[in-house]
Parts: sequence; structure tokens; C-alpha cells
Amino acid sequence: MKIVVAGGSGFVGEPMCRMLLSRGHDVVVLSRNPFNVDAGRGRSWDAKTQGLWAHEIDDADAIVNLAGENIGEGGRWSEERKLNIILSRVNATRALVEALRDAPPRPRAFVNASAIGYYGPHGDEELDESAPAGNDFLSDVCRQWEEAAGTAEPLARLVIVRIGLVLARDGGALKKMLLPFRLFAGGKFGDGKQWMSWITRDDLLRLFVWAIENDRARGVYNATAPSPVRNEDFVKTLGRVMHRPAIMPAPAFALRLALGEMADALLLSGQRVLPVHARNDGFTFETTDLESGLRQLLVT
Repeated sequence: MKIVVAGGSGFVGEPMCRMLLSRGHDVVVLSRNPFNVDAGRGRSWDAKTQGLWAHEIDDADAIVNLAGENIGEGGRWSEERKLNIILSRVNATRALVEALRDAPPRPRAFVNASAIGYYGPHGDEELDESAPAGNDFLSDVCRQWEEAAGTAEPLARLVIVRIGLVLARDGGALKKMLLPFRLFAGGKFGDGKQWMSWITRDDLLRLFVWAIENDRARGVYNATAPSPVRNEDFVKTLGRVMHRPAIMPAPAFALRLALGEMADALLLSGQRVLPVHARNDGFTFETTDLESGLRQLLVT
């Protein structure tokens, strides 16, 4: 298969491209810096307008959209930054759908990332893919992103992957948590009661590849392991795996003082999300237990 990947040089995108290449696929990566693409053939794009890159869609069997500004980097959310977070996703998605609309008709898959932030804070309620959108900033980001992706549905088999907390040693939230624990300063965020719906990066990559290759996959899939945990249990488990205590909590007021709105959205609230659709459609998670997953990532 020929697969065009937007956002294919990041924490999730690059290893996914490597996995696709290992399975014999032809991978084209759309990037602002195509000469820095290490996995796949780089093609230049600005993530908002049409260009020569759009011709790569003509004979593509699948388009994967991971493009979007990192919500957790760059400090507090100013109004300008919040707008950039939204537009970086919506504009890139619209550009891909426009290229798809102009391409010769053929069977294709359009696999678009989203996030479980779609649901907003929900306390202890279990959430599957049928749960409604929330009403905070991250919910609005995901809703607009998914609406833009939805315009591809008449043109391709549409899959939306709502991603949870992705665990890998070399990046993401877990990497940021390791240093405090190594310094014996790890602990829960706020009261620690918020749910963390996690997934190992390897399982996430497998889910994306499954969605690309499986013609029956369509609709929304929660990309989370089937065993979410509370923050206090997550940090206790991480401490146990690292042989460190988890006794230095980060108070909610301090997190809000440092991060503003980001603190509540990313650290102090959560969702108890279950991957009902993926499991019903036959996808098998290799890692369902947090402790074994962390040991595999950090010890073996």
C-alpha cells in the first residue's frame, strides 16, 4: 500500500512510519522540513494550502493525519496559542480532504488522530465511543478536528482515533515524569483521584496500522488500554517499578499557578475511557496491565 502520513516525524508519527515500512508499505511523509524525515519519503507542505504534495494523494491507498501543534509544550495557553492549536489541526485536515476531493476516485482509508480530551472531564463515569463531547477547550479542539475529518467520509473509509496518555520511555508525559522520580520527588497531581486512560505507544502504533490495513475498521476508536487507573495509583505503580517513593505531591494550586488553564485540562482532571469499539471489532491490546507495561518500558 502507498500511505501518505501528515505529521509523520514526531513522537508517534516517526515510529509508526517505521512500522509501516517494516510491513512493506510505501510511506510518504508530509513535513515542513522534508529533509529531516528519517522514515519514509519526505514531501514539503505547509499544513494548510495545496501544493505539489497533493499529487501524492492521487494514487495513495491511505492517508493518516497526525498533524497539529503540541498542546503540552510552550508554556501557558495564551489566546493566540489556543487559536494556533485549533487551526494547526483544522487547517491541515481541510487541506488533506481538499487534496482527496481532487484526486481520482479509488478505495482509500482516511485515518485521523484525535484525543480523549474530546469527552471533557467526567469524574468516575466510564466512557465509550458513544459518549458526547465535553464543553472545555480541549473538547472544542477535538470536536472541530473531527468535524473537519468527517468531510472525508464520502471520499474514503473514515477512521478517527481518540488517543489517550501515550506511554514510551523516550518522549511524551512519561519521559517528563521520570526525572522527578529519579530525584525522589515524584508524586500525585492534586488529590490524585483523576483518571488516567493510558496506552503504550506500541499498542497505539499497532492500532493505527490495524485501522489502515483492516477494510472493516471505520468510525471512532478510543486508543486507550482497557484498564484506566487513577493518578494516585499510576504514580504509586511508577514509583514501585522505579524503586522510588511516590510521596511528593504536586498541589493543585501550585500547578494552576504555574500552568494556568493547562493544569486543569492536562493534569488535574481526566476521563475513564474504555476502548469498546476496538475490542468489539477484534483489535487485541498487547499491554492491558499498567505495571507490566511500565516494567517493559523502563526495566527490560
